[in-house]
Amino acid sequence: MKPLNLSGTRRALEPALRRLLHVYWRFARAMTLGVRALVIDADGRIFLVKHSYVSGWHLPGGGVEAGETLNQAIARELREEGNIEMTVAPRLHGIFFNNRASRRDHVALFVVRAFRQTAPPVPNGEIIAHGFFAPDALPNDTTAATRARIIEVLGGAPVSERW
Repeated sequence: MKPLNLSGTRRALEPALRRLLHVYWRFARAMTLGVRALVIDADGRIFLVKHSYVSGWHLPGGGVEAGETLNQAIARELREEGNIEMTVAPRLHGIFFNNRASRRDHVALFVVRAFRQTAPPVPNGEIIAHGFFAPDALPNDTTAATRARIIEVLGGAPVSERW
């Protein structure tokens, strides 16, 4: 009898499970808090990621875990999604109400200009693509919220209260 190989099945089910858990957390928590980073390299390019469970290109980030500070959360997310290690503390750009996700969601956006990327990240079950892009050459399906935050930070647009 052959041993059971579940790795292919697991990879196939993982995106659906992530989407299901994402929806569950939207409604199960009293309030959610997330972090995102606008990572800008020495050439002025911005690091973006594409997730397996939601369409479009986004700033890297995710949820703040229980017992975790905002700085710890953004450091963890940058390691997980981009192999990026901040070398100087990030600057908080703003805290936004993300009513597109739910009526309970808030996002803290940090600007990161000092970092090292230990190796380019390998696409996985969560992050299917990534890259550094010039602000005037973003992928066509970069989300409106991502574009708005870039314009706020780099173009001096007024900071919105909404993501």
